[in-house]
Amino acid sequence: MSTRPRLFVPTDLMAGSPVALDENQSKYLFRVMRLDVGDEVRVFNGRHGEWLARVDQILGKSAGLLKVDECLREQRKLTDLHLLFAPLKKTRTDFVVEKATELGVEVIQPVITQYTQSERVRVDRLTNIVMEAAEQTERLNIPRVQQPLHLIRALEALPSDRRVYFCDERGDDEAAEWGGELNRARPMIDVLQDHGKGSAAILIGPEGGFSPQERDVLRKTEGIYPVSLGPRILRAETAAVAALTLYQAICDDWRAVEDGTGLDE
Repeated sequence: MSTRPRLFVPTDLMAGSPVALDENQSKYLFRVMRLDVGDEVRVFNGRHGEWLARVDQILGKSAGLLKVDECLREQRKLTDLHLLFAPLKKTRTDFVVEKATELGVEVIQPVITQYTQSERVRVDRLTNIVMEAAEQTERLNIPRVQQPLHLIRALEALPSDRRVYFCDERGDDEAAEWGGELNRARPMIDVLQDHGKGSAAILIGPEGGFSPQERDVLRKTEGIYPVSLGPRILRAETAAVAALTLYQAICDDWRAVEDGTGLDE
């Protein structure tokens, strides 16, 4: 892996074009990394691949300019995977967003459910988290973090051909703990193997799961599949990582890397 610093920038990238650094980027390159004029930086914008750039000007310690040199990697086809999740307490929401970025999610949609613990979501702060995670994990784009929506509205906003896998840890036996085994969802690995690739969304509920009314709607809606993540009740943030890992391993770019086909083909 390259030791050259790597930055997400919003500007268009082409050979010879300038890139203006914001204050945080300048402080990182010039104070933390101690770069000087002529030193190399990798930049990407989610549209034009990854480019090698060089420090062109240092304007104090809080501003500077790069000059784009050559393309290092072409832009690749994106993983068409959304994550819908009920916001948790601050640090746990941060964890989910960071790991979703590392695991290749393209859209992060906070959803408000009946049992959601925290309805306050700072999209600007979460966007900074996904930007930093993308820079560190060699992604060529950053996920889009959406404004929170109530559960039904978030589902209605999805295209009709996007399969939704909702993690449902409950059974339907009201007398048993967590609903017992009656009508429990099938293991997620089996459901994914049945349906294969395609546009997908993974839906993770809050601690305590979905309400009976929400589960009823979800189970009756076409294109939404209840899935189980095993015999143990997982915390919401653990469930998000587990579900995304299963999806990538079975249906998407982990398999592409393994068989050598890549995502561009």
